[in-house]
Amino acid sequence: MQAVDPNAVPTQTFEWGAIKWFVTPDATEGAAVTFGEVVLQPGRGHDRHNHPESEEILYVLSGEGEQMLDDGEPFAVKPGDTIYVPTGVFHSTRNTGWEPMRLLALYSPGGPEKVLEGLPDFRQLDAGSVPDWTRA
Repeated sequence: MQAVDPNAVPTQTFEWGAIKWFVTPDATEGAAVTFGEVVLQPGRGHDRHNHPESEEILYVLSGEGEQMLDDGEPFAVKPGDTIYVPTGVFHSTRNTGWEPMRLLALYSPGGPEKVLEGLPDFRQLDAGSVPDWTRA
């Protein structure tokens, strides 16, 4: 086993940002979890959703935003904050700042990342490719 080079992993892009999955059960021998980095563009975020069979942990690396859990009132999140999302709980994350918001995401067990591939705005870039962010 070796360290995962982010440049050797495909990038998934969406209208709201991008994800690089560094560890997944499908791509990493013996892995039962999914782990990756999420980038939310300013003013964008994940719509309300849940993971019926997995819990999720989010860790804010940079930027600022709002997190909603269990259909409650959104609360502010900032670098260093950890958000635990229990199995099946509805949640959403939105970037409220001017710069990209970076998060680490962990699913246990892994697998929910496959649902993203069915979204209408899903695009996968080859490893080493750079997303082309354009202004509306």
